[in-house]
Amino acid sequence: MNHQQLQLADLARLVQGECIGQTDLRLSALASLEQATSHDLAFVNADKYVEPANQSQAGALIVTAELKQQITSHQNFIVVANPYLAFAILTHVFEKKHRQRGIESTAQIHPSAVIADDAYIGHYVVIGEHCVVGANTIVQAHVQIDDDVEIGQDCFIDSHVTLTGAAKIGNRVRIHANSVIGSEGFGFAPYQGKWHRIAQLGSVCIEDDVRIGSNCSVDRGALDDTILQQGVIIDNLVQIAHNVKIGAHTAIAAKTAVAGSVSIGKNCIIGGASAISGHLNIADNVTLTGMSMVTNNISEAGKYSSGIGLFENQKWKRTVVRLRQLADVPLTQVIKRLDHMQSQIESIESTFKLRK
Repeated sequence: MNHQQLQLADLARLVQGECIGQTDLRLSALASLEQATSHDLAFVNADKYVEPANQSQAGALIVTAELKQQITSHQNFIVVANPYLAFAILTHVFEKKHRQRGIESTAQIHPSAVIADDAYIGHYVVIGEHCVVGANTIVQAHVQIDDDVEIGQDCFIDSHVTLTGAAKIGNRVRIHANSVIGSEGFGFAPYQGKWHRIAQLGSVCIEDDVRIGSNCSVDRGALDDTILQQGVIIDNLVQIAHNVKIGAHTAIAAKTAVAGSVSIGKNCIIGGASAISGHLNIADNVTLTGMSMVTNNISEAGKYSSGIGLFENQKWKRTVVRLRQLADVPLTQVIKRLDHMQSQIESIESTFKLRK
């Protein structure tokens, strides 16, 4: 637990906010509105949280100017344009930092490896030939770093991670427990009823500020590298196959599988449990809702879905029957029916507008 106490005015300066109330109020933690005490700071970022905020015991609140006017039971505020962003920034202030530096006695490091003086190498870490570990990087216990892997500055490599295939890791990258980066891609050539393994000769390039969750796999390329561009964030249990390229600041939620040689654009959001077939291109600024199955290229930005949301079982069964019946109807008839339904909807909407 982090026991440091910071003044309200100092916290406001860190998020470029306006401090209102007792400027020298000392706060020791961030907390939810429900659990906060007089020593805690909480945030309010929507009208629906105004009532819980009025009932909260928090010592101070992060709010917008508009929300502040609705909260009458508090006197201490940090007023900002975006409370959620301010909260995100302040989590780093109260986060428990790993202060330990140096190399634990049980670590095995090849003499040719270059380890920064202020890095930390945990117990039973194995580091191979010609590896590089940058300044202020934390490598937790039982990490395996194979030959020719390079890790940048200010990285965090959690326990039991494997880095192989001469992977190149940028600065401020976080890789969580049990993930494998640079493993052999799933490449085989079929011939005469057998699968013939294709040696994976490429590597993995992970650029700055990437975050990879636990139990993920990012395979190295067959020839070219698998690339995760700057600011990509990946949840737990995600598979990234060989030769995939993921554009900057794209987010991928848990249990997603991306098949080989897929190119995903910048600023995309991939919902959980999605599956993307191999050799496809997805444009910038695409959002896939959860359980999406992508089997064709997506060339235009937008929001796409393919999974059916949950509803009562009997209704679901009837929907499946109707879908099967729909498959037996010629496409031209389906289009005509949809056009007719659209016309009816537009007619009803026009009638309502006239009545208003």
